[in-house]
Amino acid sequence: MRRKNLRIGVLMGGFSSEREISLKSGAAVVEALRGLGYEVLAFDFHTEEELAGLLQLNKVDGVFNALHGAYGEDGRVQALLESMNILYTGSGVRASRLAMDKIVSRRIFEDNGLFVPEYKVLGKDTAAVKIDSSLGFPLVVKPVHQGSSIGLSIVDDFSSLPAAVNHAFRFDVEVIVEKYIKGRELTVGILEDNALPVIEVVPRNKFYDFQAKYTAGMTEYRVPAALSDNVTDVAQKTALTAHRVLGCRCFSRVDMILDAAGRVFVLEVNTIPGLTATSLLPKSAAACGIAFPQLCEKMVLSALESRLQEAVSRDNG
Repeated sequence: MRRKNLRIGVLMGGFSSEREISLKSGAAVVEALRGLGYEVLAFDFHTEEELAGLLQLNKVDGVFNALHGAYGEDGRVQALLESMNILYTGSGVRASRLAMDKIVSRRIFEDNGLFVPEYKVLGKDTAAVKIDSSLGFPLVVKPVHQGSSIGLSIVDDFSSLPAAVNHAFRFDVEVIVEKYIKGRELTVGILEDNALPVIEVVPRNKFYDFQAKYTAGMTEYRVPAALSDNVTDVAQKTALTAHRVLGCRCFSRVDMILDAAGRVFVLEVNTIPGLTATSLLPKSAAACGIAFPQLCEKMVLSALESRLQEAVSRDNG
């Protein structure tokens, strides 16, 4: 089966708070795969029922999941695709669900010897005033099941805490409050289950917020990061461990902080990393000589490998 005979559906848009980002990622993937000769269908939708209808109407060899945030990264769309026997890029149901949950994933990281910031969890029935001062300030406040820094705040004193907690609760029913780790922001992309070069993220803003992530020129990306060989090795091994202990497959992006003592703290694993012009996984792949179209193709072929092998066997038979 030649690649020009493959029909790929790209899932984009969706109905999460990261819809607009997903549309940008999806458009970039569509352009890249079409440029390589694939037949590509773009599936933009607003409900699960609409997506199921599109998939039933348009038969594809597999789908490229370019959905970000809720539904796209939390295992739900993966479960739908598996129920329809459709191959898809990225991690499976369980790994996607675990990675999206900042509480459960951190417990898994801790159980496997990885550093994570000290944290507390709030439900909507827990008032911010009940947080004791054991974590100190500054604190990072964010929703448990969101990405792209949506709903995130950094607070420097107790008086600012209730507003930050209320803001985070706009996006989730659970909020995580964690100790702010002062240090260098690092991210490591994983591709074909191998660690890519470390990127250091240097935002112009106080922290790497939504604006810094998606506004050109607001952040400097140093790739490969200017780190010692030892620290580079620790960062890559930490990222790969985080990827594996959650059960992720083929690709992800792991965000971390390097503190002054040389410890690498895991913040989160992104199972559907951004694929926009300012996104990090494409930057780290490019540092290895992998252009964006080839990156997208590797993601597709990893999902379709078993089907391609069956087709080659039939052709050779």
